[in-house]
Amino acid sequence: MTLTEQIGDERPAEARPSSSPQEAQQAVPGPQFISWTALALMTTASVANLRPAPSMALYGLAAVFLYLLPAVVFLLPTALVSAELASSRPGGIYRWVSEGLSKPLGFLAVWCQFAMTIAYYPSLLAYVASTFAYVIDPSLADNGLYIAAVIVVVYWSGVLISARGTKAVAGLAGWGLVIGTLIPGAVLVVLGLVFLAQGNPSAAPMDAGHALPPWTGPASLVLIVGNFLSYAGMEMNGVHVSSLREPGRQFPRSVFLATGLVLLIFILPALAISWVMPGEDLSLTAGVMQAFQGFFDHFGVGWLTKVVGVMLVTAALGGMLAWLAGPSRGLLIVARQEGYLPPVLQRLNKNGVPRNIMVAQGVLTTLIALAYAFLPDVSSAYWIFSVVTTQIYLVVYLLMFAAAVRLRRHGPVADGIGGAGGAGFRVPALHAVAGTGFAASLAAMCIGFVPPEQFGGQPLWRYLLIVAGGLLTIGFLAPLAFLKLRKPHWVTSEDRSG
Repeated sequence: MTLTEQIGDERPAEARPSSSPQEAQQAVPGPQFISWTALALMTTASVANLRPAPSMALYGLAAVFLYLLPAVVFLLPTALVSAELASSRPGGIYRWVSEGLSKPLGFLAVWCQFAMTIAYYPSLLAYVASTFAYVIDPSLADNGLYIAAVIVVVYWSGVLISARGTKAVAGLAGWGLVIGTLIPGAVLVVLGLVFLAQGNPSAAPMDAGHALPPWTGPASLVLIVGNFLSYAGMEMNGVHVSSLREPGRQFPRSVFLATGLVLLIFILPALAISWVMPGEDLSLTAGVMQAFQGFFDHFGVGWLTKVVGVMLVTAALGGMLAWLAGPSRGLLIVARQEGYLPPVLQRLNKNGVPRNIMVAQGVLTTLIALAYAFLPDVSSAYWIFSVVTTQIYLVVYLLMFAAAVRLRRHGPVADGIGGAGGAGFRVPALHAVAGTGFAASLAAMCIGFVPPEQFGGQPLWRYLLIVAGGLLTIGFLAPLAFLKLRKPHWVTSEDRSG
């Protein structure tokens, strides 16, 4: 569910359309259409960023394959299936899964969409901390205590800002695509090309013999799993299919254009990093800044590293602030309608922000952040929490693909633009497309339990305890407990302040 969908039914009474037909005709504007290219750019902005580039740069030219494979088996099925569901059943993941499978599974889906942020924010803020270290002291980039402190301070600062209900953060996130992704990404690629044109050798081999990642057992597949999280969020943009004049023809164009742009933004910076940074020296959290430092030092403008660091940090923080209350508010709307959460977690502050949910989320985020202070390697901790995030989010996609197939086969008549006589988007060969996405998501979840090569010689039990424990506790046991403890008086539709 997008934030717009989630709060759409909670407008004040005076802001809702009048019941008078004459007034309604004047108040309700006609349909506003967007071009398929505009939708492609919106999708690109919501998915692409530079954060995963270092983990793929480790594999040099093979990064192309590691990005293309999940794009074909996961990114495209996710975009196409979510477009059909959004055009026929507006309302987001809870409605799709609850109508296609069951209400408890619908709650599980919307819970996992929220719960993945518990592991996501520590990994995101670890990247922020390592990036900011290059502004103040690069040696701090691998300091676990520093990383943990930044995660805790920045997250709780974000909670305080979001609790004020400010609208400025949304604009900050919008500019973040340009300031923190497009400009630094383009600079990184241009510097890389100039670096090679000067006759400097690439740190990673760029010949055809290295187009595929080396096979060293199941651990070789783990890097693909990280890219599933890189592509997560495509389902959010399916809701805009109704804004196209010809959804059946234009949406596939938009998906394929967005896929191409996303791949370029992911692949080219990863290659540029691999040209200048040897894999054994590359940090998974600070790799982007390591590459900029290397390029800028080479060209004698090392001072620009701090400027780029500020740009990347600003963009990442803007995105975090803009989405901090989004998933929690989506969970809140469903919980109030169906009584899935106790009243104490349903309360809003005077600005309409689900403060108590955010505080509970922050306590767990703080506990996870402390792991950076105790795990021996920051890169390993970053990778582990990225995998936990992916595992939890993959539950959402497994449910979505299964619900899509069942709705096509047994679902009731849809009420969206794809209903009877509507012009909604329908996926050709839905069973094959959804089946491919389901199989890829399930395989990625299984592979996620295999420690990557970057985990080093650390005990296997530690990796499995964190990944399996995180998925089981956050993804399954917590929502199961809420369902089991559910009480009739938990159902409420009135606003609660306090």
